[in-house]
Amino acid sequence: MKLGQFCKYVAGCALSFSGLFLSTTAHAAWREASTTHFVIYADESDSVLRTFAQNLERYHSALARLTGQEMVDPSPSNRVTVYSVGSIDKVRKLYGDKNASRYVGGFYIPRAGGTLAIVPDITTERSADWDSSLGTLLHEYAHHFIMSTTRFPLPRWANEGMAEYFASASFKRDGSISIGRPNPGRLIENAYAVDVPLPELMDPTLYEAKKRTEYDAFYGRSWMLYHALTMDKAHAGKLDRYYAGLVAGKPSIDSAKAAFGDLAAFDRVLDAYARKRSFTTYTITAEALKVGPVTVRELRVGEAAVMALRIRQNRGVDDDAAQEIVGEMRSFAQRYPKDPAVMAALAEAEHDAGNDEAAVVAADAALAVDPAEVDAHVQKGYALFALAKKSNFAKDFRAANSAFIRLNTVENDHPLPLIYFYRNFIERGAPPTDLAVQGLERASEIAPFDDGLHLTLGSHYASAGKVDMAKAHLVPIAFAPHGGRLADTARQMLRDIDAPEKAGQAPQSAPPPSVPAASQH
Repeated sequence: MKLGQFCKYVAGCALSFSGLFLSTTAHAAWREASTTHFVIYADESDSVLRTFAQNLERYHSALARLTGQEMVDPSPSNRVTVYSVGSIDKVRKLYGDKNASRYVGGFYIPRAGGTLAIVPDITTERSADWDSSLGTLLHEYAHHFIMSTTRFPLPRWANEGMAEYFASASFKRDGSISIGRPNPGRLIENAYAVDVPLPELMDPTLYEAKKRTEYDAFYGRSWMLYHALTMDKAHAGKLDRYYAGLVAGKPSIDSAKAAFGDLAAFDRVLDAYARKRSFTTYTITAEALKVGPVTVRELRVGEAAVMALRIRQNRGVDDDAAQEIVGEMRSFAQRYPKDPAVMAALAEAEHDAGNDEAAVVAADAALAVDPAEVDAHVQKGYALFALAKKSNFAKDFRAANSAFIRLNTVENDHPLPLIYFYRNFIERGAPPTDLAVQGLERASEIAPFDDGLHLTLGSHYASAGKVDMAKAHLVPIAFAPHGGRLADTARQMLRDIDAPEKAGQAPQSAPPPSVPAASQH
């Protein structure tokens, strides 16, 4: 797929969680572990991969239990796909940005039908009870879970504090899990990084007005505050009162003053809390955690052979990489012409390289072997849609739409058929029908973590004069924990909606619905 916008979390400090990953010295073949919420690929043994998958499901169950939120089971393609690539160096190479990647230990990209996380490994022996790279995965899955269960726009400190709180989990051999353990990296941050007082933590305007040239304690302070409010009996009820203020429409800083009292005094309370010698934790027994079946299979020879290229494709490629990969993938396709995964990967490579007719041929070759090969249906739909955009013929758009309809029959809740039904109208310059908008709404329910979908819906409703519906989609993006281009766009659109001098004008246009970047050129 072509390189597109993605959400990232740079792991700069250590996170604590023992027992999640076992060690092994034996080399193993590439395997896939499949669970209700995850698909994991690793060049590891069955037992190691199975343990990793089970513990991720335990983590999901702990999130559901402690937040009181239940996430609807995702469709197969809407699960989080985790790639274990072997080393931090490989992670950073896949990340791409040489300057930023110096601090990257793993990263996560949320998108409808193609959410992925890339980590270095799942098996190395640990000399200490923490691992920042895999802590990134736990941190980001906490965000993923919350975005999948509520659209309430939590302030950034609460989003990050909660994610850090859950990421410092410990998985026990008896199947239990401990939450709320001390987070060594964030404790160090609280002690030595530039301080972020509570008023700045609560008010983004105050925080952004303070020009800092050094790394600050925003994450550490957010974690400490969330931990204190959640685990210290002396502060019982304060977090609920703070949230109640937000729900009532109060600004974050006003809600904080009402819930916590004098913020300068509460800052001193947090300073003392950071100096504690021990921290209260919460342990959930194995019996209280819901962990469904884990299926592990060894990849076919052809699948394993193209695994490194598939990871690069799924991460996203630029034009130069697309031309490089398509040549390599053609060679593999000659060796494994009857492997549907290889032929689907060839279809993706041809599409990324701009060879859409060849992509359709490769996708059809995959479907001839396995009519249920989802990736082949996806790539055929992308290629046909790209051809329709070039020709602008109605019959070509109908052909692309038919390909996505066939995908829908294979996987009923795949979001892409709904997204492309909407895009079919947009690309032809036709107003989307009510059914198309309803389909996009449904896609945003299936993939609530994809901010591009919500941004597009916000733009549509704003243009239609449905301000409340527009804001319902835009406000959570504006408060997104890691911000970025989409958050900036959402904030501008909200300003445009509220600006009296712009009354009657449509807000700035949003990009088309976010999809795996293979369709974005």
